[in-house]
Amino acid sequence: MPELSAAEFWVGPRVTLALFGGVYNNYLALDVLLRDTYRRGAAGVYFLGDVGGFGPHPARSVERLRESAVRCMAGNYDVSVGNALADCGCGYTDPRDNHYAQISYDYTLDGTTEEHRRWLAALPTRITMMVGKHRVLLVHGSPRRINEFLWESTTPAAYIHHLCELYQVDLIVNTHTGIAFERRLADGRGLINVGAIGRPANNGRLTVEYVLLHLEDGQLHSERVALEYDHARLAAEMEGEGLPPEFVATIRTGWWTTCLEILPTRERRQGRF
Repeated sequence: MPELSAAEFWVGPRVTLALFGGVYNNYLALDVLLRDTYRRGAAGVYFLGDVGGFGPHPARSVERLRESAVRCMAGNYDVSVGNALADCGCGYTDPRDNHYAQISYDYTLDGTTEEHRRWLAALPTRITMMVGKHRVLLVHGSPRRINEFLWESTTPAAYIHHLCELYQVDLIVNTHTGIAFERRLADGRGLINVGAIGRPANNGRLTVEYVLLHLEDGQLHSERVALEYDHARLAAEMEGEGLPPEFVATIRTGWWTTCLEILPTRERRQGRF
């Protein structure tokens, strides 16, 4: 897959960047995010991959991203859809997780035009940028593998340190898991997972999240932003498209009913199921 050949540079006494992942066909949340980042005056907006999956009307999210000024990169879903692969390459191992993932993938692939597939296939798989003096690497899963799951409870600080050393960066920003967290090391380097705007974070809330990255007086700090969107409309459209009731239940309740077996023990205990 292609990669950007040079870093992007952001300098100034104050800069705010918006970072989000996992649209999952939730074009309604995407619309809200685009308005919110504009209202907040974000200098740049970055999407960390996975346009499709889970939700209805795949073309709508792709069209909105293509029409926007968002800097987009590919997730595992985008690589698979863009190249018409056999499955989503999500990294699941459990048969139930894979069953629902295949339903979601087949629906999204069928609803993505050839033109949109070409656009997805051409997206870079990582973006490197300098934000002030800080070297930041944007990836989907991890720098090692596009579908690697990095979790708050099970990813050791030593591994994050190893990745920062290996790729010579101060901050790694990712998504893929759908559950946001931040881990800073003693030396100030670290990892930020921006979560996903396509579905709730298995927390019983109907909002979705993205992250603002602020450069102020030479220092980087993050802010998690919760978004409200018309979840009732999305759920109704999912039902109209014949998507599994398990998917719809997540939108209506804020609790995951699928993709559960991949969760580590602590993250699963925080959910209902």
